[in-house]
Amino acid sequence: MELRQVRYFLAVAEELHFGRAAMRLRIVQPAVSQQVRRLERELGLELFDRTTRSVTLTTAGHAFLPRARAIAAAEEAALETMAALRADQLTTLRVGTNTGLGTRLEGLLADMAHHAPEITVELHSVPPAPRLQRVRDGELDAAFVRGVARSPGLDLIPVWRDELVAALPASHPLAARERVEIADLAALPLRIAPRHTNPHLVDLITGACRAAGFEPVMGPAFTTDQDTLAAIGSSKPTWTVFYSSKAAILPTARTAFRPFAPPAPALQTYLAVRPTTSARRLAPLLDACRSQESLPRGENQ
Repeated sequence: MELRQVRYFLAVAEELHFGRAAMRLRIVQPAVSQQVRRLERELGLELFDRTTRSVTLTTAGHAFLPRARAIAAAEEAALETMAALRADQLTTLRVGTNTGLGTRLEGLLADMAHHAPEITVELHSVPPAPRLQRVRDGELDAAFVRGVARSPGLDLIPVWRDELVAALPASHPLAARERVEIADLAALPLRIAPRHTNPHLVDLITGACRAAGFEPVMGPAFTTDQDTLAAIGSSKPTWTVFYSSKAAILPTARTAFRPFAPPAPALQTYLAVRPTTSARRLAPLLDACRSQESLPRGENQ
């Protein structure tokens, strides 16, 4: 049974005339008669009594009529649901987020709310590899990613560079300085994530230490923002790094965030998108990203 056969049956049942039903359906009468005949053969029952003067429903036709109307209503409901979903997708951007976006993410969302209030931004926190795969699969419209300059099947659009700052005990002499030289941190153990969890960040910082003339002494691994900052502020002096935009929103009662002296270590952040994604659809998000790119960074970041 085909949906069009049900629609043709309904038109004839309501008009009780094949010609008028064809006009209503905007097709030729033989096509209507043919499809109704096929439906009857499939059901094994006559749905209409046909004479040269009239068309009437048979007992089977009367029995099938409410079922046919239910099928047509279900089709219409399904189409309406899909139309609503398409409309919702056009006004919703599903974005995968990276760790440490901090004030950049806040500013981006505020910019979107101001300049594109018709768009809802859904944020999805996903590890880097699955985040990129979800963009490929169409589950996300875009995703932020750092340090990865290439990803098969995706376009990586550079949006900003994220500078890093040092997190130190607030009581340490280095915290009294406006900026910190990386070489001055040589005597302090470094708290950082295991390389396999964040290779781009670990390689950047260890490379900066080596360029400054020392091999970093590894302290306890970085765990969470809260626990790591608490440990730095209250235990034996250690240090770690945060993205400046993240540091700007973290508490600093017993720790201090200090910028590095130039050249400060930084990682490029990209927006990963599918090549087939409409440029018009992404335009508000990219505009909001560009507005964050030029934001000034305060000395406490």
